[in-house]
Amino acid sequence: MACKTPKKAFSGTVKMQITQIKLLLLLYKSRYNNADMRGKGITVVELLIVIAVIAVLMSILVPISHTAREQTKALVCGSHLKQLSLALTTYAQVNETFPYGFDDSEYYMVWPPPRYPGNIMYDLQGWWWFTSVEGGLMDYTDPKSIFWCPSRNIQDMGPRVNILCGNYGVNQSICKDAPRMINSEFFGTPLALYQIRRPSDTLLITDSGYSLISWKGVTNASVRPFENPAREGSFYVPGISKINKERVILPSQQADAIDGRHLNRTVNVGFVDGHVSRLKADDLLVEEIDGQYNNRSPLWLSE
Repeated sequence: MACKTPKKAFSGTVKMQITQIKLLLLLYKSRYNNADMRGKGITVVELLIVIAVIAVLMSILVPISHTAREQTKALVCGSHLKQLSLALTTYAQVNETFPYGFDDSEYYMVWPPPRYPGNIMYDLQGWWWFTSVEGGLMDYTDPKSIFWCPSRNIQDMGPRVNILCGNYGVNQSICKDAPRMINSEFFGTPLALYQIRRPSDTLLITDSGYSLISWKGVTNASVRPFENPAREGSFYVPGISKINKERVILPSQQADAIDGRHLNRTVNVGFVDGHVSRLKADDLLVEEIDGQYNNRSPLWLSE
């Protein structure tokens, strides 16, 4: 269910400011109608009234303008995820499985142009899901392309130019990593469409701190969030402040992780069936209670 932005408090503030303007205009009118004031130049009091009216108008328009910009960015973000969901699904239809989330099986043998994505000091080097879908190899380096979130909130230059940080993450339970020497539920063959029994309820791609995401990045349980320790500080869903405040988040991504990326701590989510919803970030939380994981399936794990 798409969430709606609460407007009561904002509307009350606007009404109060409009009342202030009316009072100021009445004061100005009463002074102007005074016979003693006609034909004279503007007084200091009248000038202050005009300045006060402009100040009140600005206090109304600036928040409205900011809200409108953020809403527009969120809509563009949702459009990006819609296109990416369809691109991933098309890949699964043509290749019989979804693409690998990350694949280093041909490392140093086949290079994605113009280079391996990410920072070699922190990110694993290889092919990522976005280099597999149509248009990915051409557009993933372009910050204006659908692979980059228009609302991303990255403070430092290093992560800011890194496509792997602060954009969109695919669900590792579906787009698994290529097999490696260590065991993990997220390594192996990616799922096929027929293996996902409730595609309209299962998350495929979402706003994310990193290019991969799983239920382990959104749970209060004592589990290791991510297989790459160097990127655990980026492995989160923006706005789930309940758990993100307790985690060690990369400093340049703390605002994104704790305050959220879109208005009212919402995130855009693309589902396996292709539809996109804007949800409260907390709706993605997997809460561990007495050994049971609430909200893990079918949202994060296919039944």
